[in-house]
Amino acid sequence: MAMTKNELEEVLEELEQYKGRQTELISVYVPSGYDVNSVQKQLEAERATAKNIKSASTKKNVVDALDKIVRFLKTFKKTPENGLAVFCGNISGVPGESDLRLWDIEPPTPLKNRLYRCDKEFVLDSLKEMLEVDEVFGLLVMDRKEATIGLLEGKRIECLQKMTSGIPSKVRAGGQSSQRFHRITEGLTKDFYKRIAEEMKNIFFEMPKLKGILVGGPIPTKDEFIEGEYMTTQLRDKVIGRIDIGDTDESGLKELVEKSRDILASQEIMKEKKLMEKFFETLGEKRELSALGEEQTKKALQYGAVKTLFLSKDSDKKIVKELKEMAINTGSEIEIISNETEEGQQFKNLGGMGAILRYKI
Repeated sequence: MAMTKNELEEVLEELEQYKGRQTELISVYVPSGYDVNSVQKQLEAERATAKNIKSASTKKNVVDALDKIVRFLKTFKKTPENGLAVFCGNISGVPGESDLRLWDIEPPTPLKNRLYRCDKEFVLDSLKEMLEVDEVFGLLVMDRKEATIGLLEGKRIECLQKMTSGIPSKVRAGGQSSQRFHRITEGLTKDFYKRIAEEMKNIFFEMPKLKGILVGGPIPTKDEFIEGEYMTTQLRDKVIGRIDIGDTDESGLKELVEKSRDILASQEIMKEKKLMEKFFETLGEKRELSALGEEQTKKALQYGAVKTLFLSKDSDKKIVKELKEMAINTGSEIEIISNETEEGQQFKNLGGMGAILRYKI
């Protein structure tokens, strides 16, 4: 069963603590849709290679960990829907002692990359990125000849579709008048814009986490496309940025994201400001449906009354962990608030712990 983001965060915090004495902690990622049996066979081959390790203790730890992972993978008939991450190694800090442990994670969103790594620490970057992805942004880079549609999830850029228009270059076929050539190319351009809009509708229209769309390209082209009403009204209303760029391939997607950092940061800040505004409004106008401070918040969680739990990023980690566990057990939403907004700073100064309640207690 796939983990929730909160459960994943707890496991990652634990895994981050462990350091191997040598390169003996093993991380294995099986991507969504990939054959788990192929990974099992790869690890069996790695086991044969590991027998060449010079250090006897490192060799034993690596071989034992690989054996444990292979045995575990044999329990799967097929890869889980979102993929699988497995971590295994001797986490004992005492020389000569063994504490061989295995963790398996079915992530909350599909795992995209395949990995086998034997290192002094577990490889967690791809899973950490999942904790950041509450929303996604649509990407389009285009000119009159080419378009690339992509998606930004956390820090990961995915190319989804490449398209070409087939519009001829400015050199006219023999005998064609300038006006006739212009009419032909304008017609082909409009057809291309319609194809782009249709593809965007197919990809983005029913994407619940879509927060906004960024469009990049030469100055006249992207504006012609956006203002020409080729897109549905719902998608056009989601365009949060138009960026002047030249490339219309995958490198253009990266440039678009890079040049949109301020726009994306302001979106995140706006989201946080709205959350805090709602909390302070409830605190002021419906005090009985809010909690503030550790004691009140914990009491509300014990009653199962918390709709949304708010925790400042800088709050005491031990208390945060306890409150999060209580919130998960009662199906409460959890929002971690940074100090990057005035409201977030104000919340921190008030103790950094609070909640909006489902009902009065």
